[in-house]
Amino acid sequence: MDIQLQELIEKIKSDGVAASETAASQIIAEAEKKAASIVADAERKAESIINNAKTETQRLEKVSVDAIGQAGRNLLISFRDGINASLNAIIKTETEKAYSVDLLKTLVPEVVKSWVSKPNAETISVLLSEKDVKLLESNFISALKAEIEKGCEIKIDDSLSSGFRIGKKDGSAFYDFSADSVAELFSSYLNPKISEILKNAANSIEGK
Repeated sequence: MDIQLQELIEKIKSDGVAASETAASQIIAEAEKKAASIVADAERKAESIINNAKTETQRLEKVSVDAIGQAGRNLLISFRDGINASLNAIIKTETEKAYSVDLLKTLVPEVVKSWVSKPNAETISVLLSEKDVKLLESNFISALKAEIEKGCEIKIDDSLSSGFRIGKKDGSAFYDFSADSVAELFSSYLNPKISEILKNAANSIEGK
């Protein structure tokens, strides 16, 4: 009896140990599987974070480069516009100075006589600033006596600061020799030259 009881106890111990070992093995296997899953998931998340960080870094780099490029272009445009504005002001001032009384005294009669000398020439009007008309009217009347007798008119144009306009009385055709118009012609020629100079200067800097 004692022997059977001892065998039963030994069997229970043996079965219990085996069951414990099996359970432990299962727990360890599940733990290892879970751990492997956690590690794999962590690696995927880390890779995703790294890829996103790289993408964001590249985006920020491009944005920064584009912003710097745009700022450079804006600076060049602002600088060019400033130069053009200053140059235009100088051209206008110097053009107005060039239209001296002595120049108008000679130039206006020559232009009028050249106009009326053409075949089928129509009567014309000469427009000047009030200041120039007051200074030069007597001179024009003397120099253009024949033309005035044929209908040529010397008139005041309040929109003129310097220079003159000449054209048909009906306004269908005219030539604009005002200081503003002549200055604009000079500016339209010089402004592209300024842009070209600045462009070449920018290219030379980039090439260094």
